[in-house]
Amino acid sequence: MRHENRLADYAAAFAQGLMDPAIAAPADVGATSGKGVVKRYNVYRNNVTVSLIDALAAIYPAVQRITGVEFFRAMARFHVRASPPVSPLLFEYGRDFPAFIASYEYAREMPWLADTARIERAWLDAYHAADLPALRAESFAEFDAASLAEIRFAPHPATRIVRSPYPAVSIFAMNRAEAPASSLRSSEPEDALVTRPEQDVIVSRLPAGGAVFLTALLDGASFGTAVATALEEIPSFDLPANLAGMISAGVFTAVQHRE
Repeated sequence: MRHENRLADYAAAFAQGLMDPAIAAPADVGATSGKGVVKRYNVYRNNVTVSLIDALAAIYPAVQRITGVEFFRAMARFHVRASPPVSPLLFEYGRDFPAFIASYEYAREMPWLADTARIERAWLDAYHAADLPALRAESFAEFDAASLAEIRFAPHPATRIVRSPYPAVSIFAMNRAEAPASSLRSSEPEDALVTRPEQDVIVSRLPAGGAVFLTALLDGASFGTAVATALEEIPSFDLPANLAGMISAGVFTAVQHRE
């Protein structure tokens, strides 16, 4: 057996038990004289688990603030054991944590918690997205009313939309700040728009119909089709306000094409 193959087999055997405390230390793991293999392996296993819990706490600070540190770390430990990392980059870890929260038995009394986590994940992804200039209002000057309906847009890599039947944007905002959280006075659904037009990530609450309108455009629909889709769901859809918000938030980078 080639040396690199033996190393790969050893690494696989060593890693197998890191996420599951019920799995014994690999038989071929050694330690220096007088050092207990099992004890040292368990210490390493615990350090790996703690580091992944810490990574989740860094990615989802609002969720941790809402639940409290003890609850969060207990919940995160279950997630870590069920979902080992698939990337060496820690910021990539925990993408399925919001879905885990939604199914976590002890979080059922906080049904909005998973959507708050989805906004936090979108915030981090927007932060790490590629840099591109945002679409400027002047780009619309070359189109007349007839051709405007047929244009499509190139999405900015940082743009994310999170829809929620709960006031998730407000919950996110009040728990990401250092100041004491104020009482929540609304139970209305809130849709989040996450963008990064400059250097800072912005989380905005979308107006009525905004999520439907922007989602259609992000999926490649023409401007006219997106407007019609929004009006079908929200007859009072305010196109000028949503268009202005779309441009100021930096949702797109350019006009993509016309048919």
